[in-house]
Amino acid sequence: MIGYVTIGSNDLEKAKAFYDAVLAPLGAARGFDLGRMQLYNAGGGPALAVCTPYDEQDAQPGNGTMVALQAPSHEVIGEVHAAALANGGTCEGPPGPRGVPGFYGAYFRDLDGNKLCVFKMG
Repeated sequence: MIGYVTIGSNDLEKAKAFYDAVLAPLGAARGFDLGRMQLYNAGGGPALAVCTPYDEQDAQPGNGTMVALQAPSHEVIGEVHAAALANGGTCEGPPGPRGVPGFYGAYFRDLDGNKLCVFKMG
């Protein structure tokens, strides 16, 4: 059902460098570059787009908004979370099991304060 998710950035070049590093362990890479928007995908599934807002106002993270990225293993979750922190992101919850049986995840915020989760079920 989801084709892509878009999150805003106030410095697209810094955001691209951040997401290049963070999404690499998931096998994702830059796709379409639309000038004010950079799409990332990992081979045919939903994409993540990072962009400067169309209305040219400041990008601000949504209250209660979070993007969840599926990972193939607990190890990759650790790699993604570590890459986020090493590239200026902030920790919102270290890798580990969560309240739902079989759910393992880690949480972080990007350079603009957008909240992301990287997870594996089962």
